[in-house]
Amino acid sequence: MDIISLFAGAGGLDFGFQQAGWRIAWANEYDRHIWQTYEYNHPHTLLDRRSITAIADAEIPAAMGLIGGPPCQSWSAAGALRGIHDQRGQLFFEFIRILRAKQPLFFLAENVAGMLLPRHHTALQNIKSLFADSGYHLAFKRLNAADYGVPQERERVFFIGYRHDLNLSFHFPEPSTAARDNTLKHAIADLQNNALPALSHQYSNGDCCAVPNHEYLTGGFSSIYLSRNRVRAWDELSFTIQASGRHAPLHPQAPKMELIAPDVRRFVPGSEQLYRRLSVRECARIQTFPDTFIFHYQNLAAGYKMVGNAVPPLLAYHLACAILAQLKPYLTAHANSPISVLNTGVADVSAIHSNH
Repeated sequence: MDIISLFAGAGGLDFGFQQAGWRIAWANEYDRHIWQTYEYNHPHTLLDRRSITAIADAEIPAAMGLIGGPPCQSWSAAGALRGIHDQRGQLFFEFIRILRAKQPLFFLAENVAGMLLPRHHTALQNIKSLFADSGYHLAFKRLNAADYGVPQERERVFFIGYRHDLNLSFHFPEPSTAARDNTLKHAIADLQNNALPALSHQYSNGDCCAVPNHEYLTGGFSSIYLSRNRVRAWDELSFTIQASGRHAPLHPQAPKMELIAPDVRRFVPGSEQLYRRLSVRECARIQTFPDTFIFHYQNLAAGYKMVGNAVPPLLAYHLACAILAQLKPYLTAHANSPISVLNTGVADVSAIHSNH
């Protein structure tokens, strides 16, 4: 069951789909700082390193599905908010171009919840129309990853569609309140005492970490960072893991920050030594990457960026399983179609559910 992945990043979305039984036959990622990480963790996927704008439709293999997360900075509430008017925002059209050319059975596109801001309403409606005009029944929803077992509050929007001739509409898996029991304690408690600070100029410790990538960014904190509490307790969910190491949440070993003036907080006096940013590996655990998923980088900023930009694999897995279950009657009836069904079973998901 081959699918293709655009704007693959480090491959969190891809990894979740693989654990559900799909095969990523071909992927595209233009950021050279990610290539080594993607290829190491997806050794059976052909990675095309060119800009998607330079790749002709005919160079992309046929597949049952198309997945990806077009760059989101243009839509982010924390970013420039230029949306579709930004060159990165326009990469959504490249996703749609390839969707129209390849006509897979389904597609999934992920982006930040900032797309839902009123200023982007017209652009969002146009994107929805483009998906429908491409020949797909579109399902659209904002999801919180915490409702699917991911130990953080993380809201993202998903566009998922089935080709019109399938006469199917995608049904999102139901959220679970029990899933929110997967707290910071469950995710990272065993990593508390063996993290390493970054080397000078935030360079990596390399293979010196007892646990891969278990190193954290050092240095001061901006006034913006100190404007609100950045500590979640052991029995809580994490704040959203962002793509910036400077804004990584603080470790739950520290007490919550004290409010001393409007929009000004400080570390609790006498406990300053407890305040450190979460390590790259702790952020990866919170994103539900297993420890066997290795991030390759020289400067820690690149590691945090790869982790923070990824779709949590566990959330991707739940969506991938739902797609597989809903397509199963069609796949069974067309097992001998030109695009062969390579594996109709669901793979072992222990790599996602078990962090260590």
